[in-house]
Amino acid sequence: MPQPITIFIDADACPVKAETYRVAERYSLHVYVVANSFLNVPREPWIERVIVSDGFDAADDWIAERAGPHSIVITADVPLASRCVKAGASALSPTGKAFTDSSVGMALATRNLMQELREAGAVTGGPPPFSARDRSAFLGALDRAVMRLRRAHP
Repeated sequence: MPQPITIFIDADACPVKAETYRVAERYSLHVYVVANSFLNVPREPWIERVIVSDGFDAADDWIAERAGPHSIVITADVPLASRCVKAGASALSPTGKAFTDSSVGMALATRNLMQELREAGAVTGGPPPFSARDRSAFLGALDRAVMRLRRAHP
């Protein structure tokens, strides 16, 4: 019997939890909502809330230890995405950007450069506001990721 597709949400600041639940319900997928504090989640047998310790990167570690070729990880955290991609998982940002072997290195380099600029006192601003276009792009990307995994692991 093939291993089921599982979705992991790095949930503390994730703006697309509801969209993820909709897609997961359509395809009958199990979702782990991982955070280091209590979050309300729908009471469905296929949605599981996981509360980890307050330790630095505890949620990231929990997800990375379990993510693999049959997993989709939803995160804006580039280092977590990198760890998951290396483990064979599909990783998506809340804006629908897919992290891949070829893109995650550049994303990490950009993240590190921006962090260094902020630490040096440069005003870099934050990310643009989350938009309806981002939400739509995410839904399409998640649907494509599920279909790709279903074809690869029937």
